[in-house]
Amino acid sequence: MADKQQDHLLEHSYDGIQEFDNPLPTWWKWIFYATMLVVPIYLWDPLGIGVGPGKEKAYEQAMAEFNAAHPKSAGTYTDDQVAAFAKDPAKVEAGKVVFASYCAACHRADGGGLIGPNLTDDFWIHGGKPTEILKTVNEGVLAKGMPNWGKVLKPEQVEGAVAYVQTLHGTNPANPKAPEGAKFPADSAAPAPAAK
Repeated sequence: MADKQQDHLLEHSYDGIQEFDNPLPTWWKWIFYATMLVVPIYLWDPLGIGVGPGKEKAYEQAMAEFNAAHPKSAGTYTDDQVAAFAKDPAKVEAGKVVFASYCAACHRADGGGLIGPNLTDDFWIHGGKPTEILKTVNEGVLAKGMPNWGKVLKPEQVEGAVAYVQTLHGTNPANPKAPEGAKFPADSAAPAPAAK
């Protein structure tokens, strides 16, 4: 016959209720001990004592990879990269829609200029290099009434608008505004008109 464990009553009582002094079940104790063994594994990584790179290094590495894949975010576009926007038909077509929605009110649908400057000629107020055009669209020129579209539009929309603006150069609008700003590229033979 197997010995049965005796139930022992504790000496004290709570409002006449007594309780048994039984030990915890063995399986319960093993779960508790196992958790104590697993806890250091969970603390290992958050405390920065893990085997792999720390959280800061992993973040820096992820940001470097993101900035390499998205140069606009890192502010590292080159003139060649921005000029290549105009060679992407899908980007130009998307930019045409953005231009019609946001830019045509000041620059007219054909880019000939209304309140804003003429975008079809060789004269630029804030620089005619592709990166300067991108900067002007992105950051705006509040003193001249040009909003910073980078806060309103998505980066792809800004890129599309810049692509479309680049395709407007050299076109013949119906009623172009007089040239403003400096000639780009600079040509010593032709004097640049004064900016208004």
